Amino acid sequence: MKERKLGRPRTFDADTALEKAMKVFWEKGYEGSSLPELTEAMGMNRPSMYAVFGNKENLFKLALERYGASHDPLFEAALQQPTAREVVEHFLRGNADAQTEEENPHGCLVINGALACSDDALPIRNTLIERRAAAEDRLKQRFIRASQEGDLPPNFCAGQMARYVMTVSNGMAVQSAAGATREHLQQVVDQVLYGWPKK
Repeated sequence: MKERKLGRPRTFDADTALEKAMKVFWEKGYEGSSLPELTEAMGMNRPSMYAVFGNKENLFKLALERYGASHDPLFEAALQQPTAREVVEHFLRGNADAQTEEENPHGCLVINGALACSDDALPIRNTLIERRAAAEDRLKQRFIRASQEGDLPPNFCAGQMARYVMTVSNGMAVQSAAGATREHLQQVVDQVLYGWPKK
């Protein structure tokens, strides 16, 4: 009986390859990341990439999941802060730090990923829009709770404030990708907190 030959062993680590793909998408966005750039960064050829990760769209979604696994805890921790002001401070200061880490591309994958998308990439853009909208809604619900607890003034509009905070966060991501320093972003947070509504 002939001994069965084992398949050719993989010459790459799928987890490491996905991490590298995530950073390419993070830096260049979905449309700006070409398949040659992705496969080169991942250390694999195109057939191998398709075999392991599927097409480019699926690779991006997997990269987005990976990004969320390391960045979503910041948002979750912010929502658990005892006051609405502390929620905002924790969220924005954490973003300022995360968006300017030396070892990673600057900015935010959720923002950078869809700054420029063609019609072919509309599913990706819509996925990112839905993700941002979900975060905004959770922030709104946290502000509603804070208002009910007397932590915010009676005339406070939770929806407008959630939209404002998310707009600031998104703007910080764009600014950091364009070269803004951590210090500059923290100064933006200082200004937001300076104008925080008094009870």
